[in-house]
Amino acid sequence: MATGRTHRPATRSRGIPEATVARLPLYLRALTALSERSVPTVSSEELAAAAGVNSAKLRKDFSYLGSYGTRGVGYDVEYLVYQISRELGLTQDWPVVIVGIGNLGAALANYGGFASRGFRVAALIDADPAMAGTPVAGMPVQHTDDLEKIIEENGVSIGVISTPAGAAQQVCERLVAAGVTSILNFAPTVLSVPDGVDVRKVDLSIELQILAFHEQRKAGEDAAHDGPVPPVAAKQQRKGPDGDVPAVMPA
Repeated sequence: MATGRTHRPATRSRGIPEATVARLPLYLRALTALSERSVPTVSSEELAAAAGVNSAKLRKDFSYLGSYGTRGVGYDVEYLVYQISRELGLTQDWPVVIVGIGNLGAALANYGGFASRGFRVAALIDADPAMAGTPVAGMPVQHTDDLEKIIEENGVSIGVISTPAGAAQQVCERLVAAGVTSILNFAPTVLSVPDGVDVRKVDLSIELQILAFHEQRKAGEDAAHDGPVPPVAAKQQRKGPDGDVPAVMPA
């Protein structure tokens, strides 16, 4: 079976836009669910709704793959699963190392979706000597001293960083120097990498902050719909030496 070190996805050479590449996993997830239910064909409207995009965008995305569907029938589900999997490089084996086996790293190691989507966790690595040999998800944790050797022996080109922020850049540099060319970063920091190395950042706290922003906006809209705030509630007042002053003074 091919490994990640010798084969790269064909998307860039085919000129598929990055925005389309980012949506392909959404289509694949929806198609896989249909395949598991033995659904043979799907319309662009149905698939777009399942993937959370509009049907015109979906048809444009699929045109880059050379798939146009059949009028009145739709798209062949199994063929699209294969076609998108091939474009994403998921028809081959991608060995992955996870560096940083704390709570998050252990959760990633136990995630069952890697193997079913073409990724094989080749090694779990941590800087804590006390972790060495400890089984996590059925695999013994290895020490970072062996990182370069592990990457070479397993032909790893994808690394996952789930270390604390302060250690992430150094780990990143060691991964890149050892031959890793794609990094999934869960550490709450921005990594600096050379040209030719791809980094995808996952920051759960940022996503929660964005949701908090939208919740605050919705709460403000609800308050506006309820009518003006009574003066007493709008500005709590207290007595000062010069009369009434706001309870909270502007900075």
